[in-house]
Amino acid sequence: MLLKSKAKNKKLGDLGENFAVKFLKKKKYKIIERNFWKPWGELDIVAVAPDKSLVVVEVKTMREYSGDGLKPEDHLTGAKLKKLQRTASLYAGHRQDLARDEIGWRIDLVAIVMDDNN
Repeated sequence: MLLKSKAKNKKLGDLGENFAVKFLKKKKYKIIERNFWKPWGELDIVAVAPDKSLVVVEVKTMREYSGDGLKPEDHLTGAKLKKLQRTASLYAGHRQDLARDEIGWRIDLVAIVMDDNN
């Protein structure tokens, strides 16, 4: 049962990331990588913004608002944010061609709520 739930959440997460990529491309972001993974953390989307800054995009997706009143952005806890910051900082340090000092880099959050029709 747990495996089925995990697979369902992965599918929802992948769908949310696909929507986020479409949204970012419409906003003229250039997608560099998706699902960059290292043992210490994962980055959902790495992109370059129209102003040429490096942007690490965390995507949080959920179906409708849950009964507990939480929104997708509420699932980015302090511990998760700290891990995300560390992973993004290490990524930026290794990609100084994208994270130039004069422009810098940042972390953005895309929060998506899906209805039954996606």
